[in-house]
Amino acid sequence: MSEPHLHESHPQVVARLKRALGHLRSVIEMIESGKPCVDVAQQLYAVEKAVAQAKRALIQDHVDHCLEDAAGTQGREQRRSLDEFKAITKYL
Repeated sequence: MSEPHLHESHPQVVARLKRALGHLRSVIEMIESGKPCVDVAQQLYAVEKAVAQAKRALIQDHVDHCLEDAAGTQGREQRRSLDEFKAITKYL
């Protein structure tokens, strides 16, 4: 069995996902109770944003820590490539 792979950001990622789960439960209830589509769409948007923010935080944390550690012993060219990769992940 492998060891747990935890980062400092994981509790914040979990909190975002739990918030998204709460929104999603609300959306299901709204649909089941016949709420207006505009209201449902607004809540779905909130779910989508919460999940996207959690994904972005997780990926950026991985780049900042896991890939950073791996590149620490690499040469200047690999360092430049990693810096470019880190910069582009901000657009996820």
